[in-house]
Amino acid sequence: MNANLKDLHPYPFERLNQLKAGIVPPAHLSHIALSIGEPKHPSPEFVKQVMRDSVDKLAQYPTTKGGLELRQSIASWLTRRFKLDAVDPEQLVLPVTGTREALFAFTQAVINNDAESPVVVSPNPFYQIYEGAAILAGAEPYYLDCIPDQGFIPDLSSVPESVWQRCQLLQICTPGNPTGAVMSIAQMQEAIALADKYDFIIASDECYSEVYFDEQTPPFGLLEACQRMGRNDYDRCVVFHSLSKRSNLPGLRSGFIAGDAAILKDFLSYRTYHGCAMSLPVQEASIAAWGDEQHVIENRTLYREKFALVTDILRDVLTFPEPQASFYLWPKTPIDDRDFAQGLFAQQNVTLLPGQYLSRESATGNPGSHRVRMALVAPTEDCVEAAMRIKQYVQSLGK
Repeated sequence: MNANLKDLHPYPFERLNQLKAGIVPPAHLSHIALSIGEPKHPSPEFVKQVMRDSVDKLAQYPTTKGGLELRQSIASWLTRRFKLDAVDPEQLVLPVTGTREALFAFTQAVINNDAESPVVVSPNPFYQIYEGAAILAGAEPYYLDCIPDQGFIPDLSSVPESVWQRCQLLQICTPGNPTGAVMSIAQMQEAIALADKYDFIIASDECYSEVYFDEQTPPFGLLEACQRMGRNDYDRCVVFHSLSKRSNLPGLRSGFIAGDAAILKDFLSYRTYHGCAMSLPVQEASIAAWGDEQHVIENRTLYREKFALVTDILRDVLTFPEPQASFYLWPKTPIDDRDFAQGLFAQQNVTLLPGQYLSRESATGNPGSHRVRMALVAPTEDCVEAAMRIKQYVQSLGK
């Protein structure tokens, strides 16, 4: 067995189940889960119909690279969304079976174990795939705290030169999970300059980029930052996008990676052996989804209305950053975040994720301590009901 398996941390939801074990919440209150970032808005009917119409294509083997029509639809979407010059679908785009799988596999492919003590730099808190992928690839994770004083954006200038010299991969997440913070063009370009100087790759997880609150100000992307520097080859830079959040299709397992052609060429070689080709019905459904924006606009409207209602209820009892994007709230808790989550479940039958389960200890403490992640993915009426119960619980703590 891979010796590094022993170094993996328990997954956050495994720890959450242990935290809730043995607790019997009030039977008269229905359970409301705000812990898992699984979209609950309806999947687009037209996408489901395309999938039904394409079911006979299950009789054909798909290629690892994906069909040209799918890659063209993705390239067209990237060009429109991030105001890019023409994106070559042949060299700069690779469909993947969801960003979770791709983020993990990408780290395995790009880490060079022949180098001395390779490092993967990632935000803290983080999506745990970043950490697990680094560990299993034989790299050392280095965590960058996302704290209020920095607007919850990792401070790249705080990384010692000795770490950058060993860094092979910088993992960023914008909009951030769980903070909702969005990196600026200048911050992305700072990362690109460091990648040039120290010869590492930047992987930008942008799967929340289409859930934002100001319709006139969509989040920036790493490829957009490259182009503004005149880097149309996207050297050292790759982005990850998904239909899970954008189109409420988490079960479709459809996304893509795009960017540096040389990196994608090698990653395609890895995936040819990895065996993760996207089925043809999923490709057809994905083409339809990437080609339509109206359902995405409607989706954002639902989240915008939901966030307005929930934050209005909670603002009097909890302090939280106003997220620029994503569907998470990241409030401070008046007591330990684990005790808060446990007590809320016991009293109100609402499940949240303790912030400590998404982060690691650093020299200044744990940036997830005394915070919880609320995923506002449930129907609006459930989110409002959950907010009322959370408010009642917080008020009970002061009695």
